[in-house]
Amino acid sequence: MKLGIDGQKLPEVKKRGPLASLDHVRELGLEGIFFSTVLDMSPTLDAGMLREIRAKADESGLYLESGLGKINPYCSAEAPELRAIGDGDIIAGFTRMIEASAAIGCREMWVSPGNFKGEYRGRLAVDRFRTDVSWDEQLLAMGNVLQKLAPVARAHGVHMNIETHDEITSFEILRLIERVGEDCVGAVLDTANMLQRGEHPVMATQRLAPYIRQTHIKDAWVGRAPGGLDFQPRACGQGVVDFAAILPILAKSNRALNLSLEINQSTDDKRRQPNPRQCIQIDDPVWRAGHPDLNTTELELYLAMLDEGEKRVASGEIPDWEGFESAQYGYPTYENQSYDFDAAIRFIQDSARHIRAISEQKGIILG
Repeated sequence: MKLGIDGQKLPEVKKRGPLASLDHVRELGLEGIFFSTVLDMSPTLDAGMLREIRAKADESGLYLESGLGKINPYCSAEAPELRAIGDGDIIAGFTRMIEASAAIGCREMWVSPGNFKGEYRGRLAVDRFRTDVSWDEQLLAMGNVLQKLAPVARAHGVHMNIETHDEITSFEILRLIERVGEDCVGAVLDTANMLQRGEHPVMATQRLAPYIRQTHIKDAWVGRAPGGLDFQPRACGQGVVDFAAILPILAKSNRALNLSLEINQSTDDKRRQPNPRQCIQIDDPVWRAGHPDLNTTELELYLAMLDEGEKRVASGEIPDWEGFESAQYGYPTYENQSYDFDAAIRFIQDSARHIRAISEQKGIILG
């Protein structure tokens, strides 16, 4: 297993470009980069450029991963590049991306089921609770897109891996894999996103383990707050995610799995307005009705996990919400404009240090 990083959140990735970003990754002591889509390596799918990136990654001993992007057709207008690369035909665009990625040996490809809009607080921040189309209709449409792409994916030995993104549950990912076929569809485990759906990270990992082919390794704090629960992305080891339980599951299921850290994008790179605090409306009847797979046992374990997190705060082991955001602590979120390049690098280094320490403790070899 190798420890690398999600390229989309790597500080100054757009300024440096993909080739220089490979150098940056190595300077940080990491072992690979996961570009969210192959278009992040070359917006035109230039074969020469893609081969050059592949060759440099190989020469540097770095893993290289890629993806397709959003496969929810109700989000297509928010990702015009996917249609544009197909000259107006989005299925042709996805097909070309699969072919280009496979040509450089990137056959594990990330896909995402929706968008997160941090400017909206509560359930309306995710596409699961759109009011113009139901989530069931969106899931059906995503399955249809995956089925259309399945023949080309199979022909090129590619897996389209669905991320445990902000809006989808592990149960729904499993049903999509079953519908389309595990020979061409897998999962990207984001170790923190399932918290927003009321799922326990360890239990979700156990459910998806046989199908996990890519990862986003990140942590988050979840604490009780007015209106529900607050969700705050954090450096690994500073939140509620139990990596000591999760990493052995991943190592047992796939020894060749790459671990890609995902961090908050620095305010130097992020042009959007600061996000409000993310609220999980777990006590809202509409929110609860929208999670029919959430069972009592898992919910009880989820809430017990939050209790343990609050004990760690009370003991001073980890900071509370405000303490983590403070510039003095060094890991402020988007709301604090001092979260600059240097703070993002510290976020990466502390996350990597924690994952390596847990791996060593559990006898998992990285590198």
